Amino acid sequence: MGLSAGALKLGLDKIAAREPAMARALERAGYPEPRIRARGYATLLRTIVGQQVSVASAASVWARMEALLGPEIAPDALLAADFDALRACGLSRQKQSYARSLCELVAAGSLDLGNLPADDEEAIAQLVRIKGIGRWSAEVYLLFAEGRPDIWPAGDLAVQAGMHKILCLDARPSEKEARALAEQWRPHRGAAAIFTWHCYNNPAL
Repeated sequence: MGLSAGALKLGLDKIAAREPAMARALERAGYPEPRIRARGYATLLRTIVGQQVSVASAASVWARMEALLGPEIAPDALLAADFDALRACGLSRQKQSYARSLCELVAAGSLDLGNLPADDEEAIAQLVRIKGIGRWSAEVYLLFAEGRPDIWPAGDLAVQAGMHKILCLDARPSEKEARALAEQWRPHRGAAAIFTWHCYNNPAL
């Protein structure tokens, strides 16, 4: 599971102890709520279903998939479903390709979501083998579903915008700059990432 409220507070307090700007932002914005997702196949399938659509639309597609394939939406059941049936659920050709890629890897046992490598970069490399799952989606999965404490999605625009506000920078940092600036926050960059999302568009800052 993702980082608990206690883990977030511990990580942010550690950073704030050596980063005055973070301490000031915490005092003004408060601690973020945990962002927790279930570990495993279903969360990644939901990620694919939810790409580039509203939350309500994704929920509607998911409900139709459950009605067609059962509440577990097992990989074998999805792989056995025909194109038109999945299309009727709201899955485009592209998303069907992504979903089948995930299901094939899981069904074949070549992607073990219960035992991803302990090294973050190795785990990301495993996840991005799934069509439609890029580095950002892999990082968010490892942060929200596995609670890995040092995940840092530096390419996320909201993370960059949050850093801009927290650190009172002249401009939103680039991905490279965001990565360099956060080096001093190891090994608690996961908590920092969740805090940047909390601060993005936060009227307290």
